[in-house]
Amino acid sequence: MKKIELKVLGLSYSHTQAGSYVLVLSERKGKLKLPIIIKPGDAQHIALKIENMDSPKPLIHDLFKKVGEYTGLDLQQVLISHVVEGVFYCKLIFSSITEDFEMECSVGDAVCLALSFACPIYCSSDVLKVAGIEIEDNGTMNAEQDERNKQDRDYQSTSTVENLEKMLKKALDNEEYEVASQLRDRITELKK
Repeated sequence: MKKIELKVLGLSYSHTQAGSYVLVLSERKGKLKLPIIIKPGDAQHIALKIENMDSPKPLIHDLFKKVGEYTGLDLQQVLISHVVEGVFYCKLIFSSITEDFEMECSVGDAVCLALSFACPIYCSSDVLKVAGIEIEDNGTMNAEQDERNKQDRDYQSTSTVENLEKMLKKALDNEEYEVASQLRDRITELKK
């Protein structure tokens, strides 16, 4: 599996899912962005880390890092390994005094831990092919980028019409119209 390093680009309040936030991850060397819905607590922790601010009380991710320091546990990297029907799956890759091991967790928690441990965030190239959007850091998209976003989608892992229709509904609910149009086109192709 080819891994691509990502960085935290920013956060935005989700107007479509009350109480949720959109975390935008970006390729370190490239223009693909990966928008992911996260919980408010994760968004708060990430915002504090982005702004280099401390919480008045330690947050759970910082406590986990302190425990790791005392026990010899270190988070080496975060890997967003796959996406199924719009749900992202993530692995934490740890090393300790005695062994290396992996654990699965939500992307929001994983990014919080990555920022606490100052470790890299990686994403499978397959995930970026399916869920990445080519857009400038300032949020603009030119016609060429828009066209590439439509052409470069690889829906092989979710190629049933039923799964694509579920993804289409979710994209429309989230007001992700570019993704929705690509899904609609793919559904039309499969129904021929």
